[in-house]
Amino acid sequence: MRTQTWYHKRSYEFSAVEETQLLKLIDEAAGLVDFHPDDFARLLRRYPRANGQFAKDQVIAAYRQFCESGRLNFDREVLRRLQMKPIRTQSGVATVTVLTKPFPCPGQCIFCPTDVRMPKSYLHDEPGAARAEAHNFDPYFTTASRLRALENIGHPTDKVELLILGGTWSYYPEDYQEWFIKRCFDAMNDGEAATLEEAQAINESAARRNVGLVIETRPDYVDTAEIRRLRRYGVTKVQLGAQSLDDQILELNKRGHTVEQTRQAVKLLRAAGFKLHLHWMPNLLGATPESDRDDYARLWNDAGLRPDELKIYPCSLVKEAELVQWWERGEYTPYTDSELTELIADCMAATPRYVRLNRVIRDIPAGHVVAGSTASNLRETVERHLKATGRASQDIRWREVKRENVKREELELRVLEYETLGGQEFFLSFETRRTDKLAGFLRLSLPTAEATALTGLAELQGAALIREVHVYGPVVRLGESAEGEAQHLGLGAQLIHEAERRARAAGYKRLAVISAVGTRNYYRKHGFEVEGLYMLKELMDA
Repeated sequence: MRTQTWYHKRSYEFSAVEETQLLKLIDEAAGLVDFHPDDFARLLRRYPRANGQFAKDQVIAAYRQFCESGRLNFDREVLRRLQMKPIRTQSGVATVTVLTKPFPCPGQCIFCPTDVRMPKSYLHDEPGAARAEAHNFDPYFTTASRLRALENIGHPTDKVELLILGGTWSYYPEDYQEWFIKRCFDAMNDGEAATLEEAQAINESAARRNVGLVIETRPDYVDTAEIRRLRRYGVTKVQLGAQSLDDQILELNKRGHTVEQTRQAVKLLRAAGFKLHLHWMPNLLGATPESDRDDYARLWNDAGLRPDELKIYPCSLVKEAELVQWWERGEYTPYTDSELTELIADCMAATPRYVRLNRVIRDIPAGHVVAGSTASNLRETVERHLKATGRASQDIRWREVKRENVKREELELRVLEYETLGGQEFFLSFETRRTDKLAGFLRLSLPTAEATALTGLAELQGAALIREVHVYGPVVRLGESAEGEAQHLGLGAQLIHEAERRARAAGYKRLAVISAVGTRNYYRKHGFEVEGLYMLKELMDA
């Protein structure tokens, strides 16, 4: 059994001969004009240790030791070359996924796989599920292990988004929910607190701060009591399984909720300031590629929907799902790779600029798929198809500035306004004039009084809402240079100032923010103070 001590960041000792080899390896990696992951593999073979190749995390650790001792000067580009997968933190936040324990689900969806070893809809050999099972579904050890793995390959974990997946979160017992969240915070804090509230207070100034907390649930489980409970836990984003916007399709697939319940859940969550992330599934029983195109359009044409983020999960026909029976009777046909590529390409091209497409396929191990597509690189295939047909996605992920250096004079403030069922939304963004790259954005909600009243949250009465602030760039450790990267141009402060100005001009007297526990001190610097379950600021007349 691995103890808590095992999960602390690993330390390394190297012999003089090993140090010589490592210095040669790092020097050559730094000197290459162009660097590709294959180059790193070649260097590992060229400069081995006595009993085999160095592990990649050992090279990272050696580089840091050499820099700390003054033998090398720190260079972020060299670190990037040595990192295994820099994309993990290039959006500015290190994401840690934790899976809940196996537990019954209130749904009877015919497309959903059943694996008794896993929470509903997950399979034991999916990477995240396998990690959770290896740690006996203990959130402390799962979180600590993931943080340790990221750090050992050179990725900072100062800012952590915690993504809690597994079944329907809202259906788990409340005492389990609170225990689970507390254990995650304890792992980030590297110690155990007596209560959830104490763990959250510690995390406000911890070395690993929680800057976002995400759960997934069903639309029919969202009400005012659930919203209050989620905020007490520190949740900032909710993933909702909408799956389809056609009541007939939902009924055929035994989803157990209606489109109107999805619309009302979205309205309530938005009015409470949560970031909204919907799941949408093409190729369900009863759907066709054309009906799916129409269904996708409803996501953006219906003011009661219009989520901030979306996962597209084409229905996979897996042997553990009831849907196989329909296929065996000839009553269900999976889409071909070509049909899927065309459909997803059309969807991506039609996605609004204020939306982030986090996924366009679920990577289900091929051994579970009975029929239909087993492509795990669908997104890359679709992107090539878009390029070949002279189109491009305009979604946030496509336009993120990522690791590019930007100068303030290259950026301009852009404003995208759209209506929702409960008010007006403003997507405020800094984007490059020439390349149309997104350096940072803020989501501002101006809710109606009726929508705010539905939440039952007194602290939100009469307040506009900041639902998200995000500025891009790799996570940067304290003391490391980040010259030219968007996170260090003061864009966040400028976006908040613009949100204050617009809220004041619209007649709001207060501005609320749905702050994560680890970002409270950041908002305090901008004049916000904790009030109830949110942070608020009085808007003085200009």
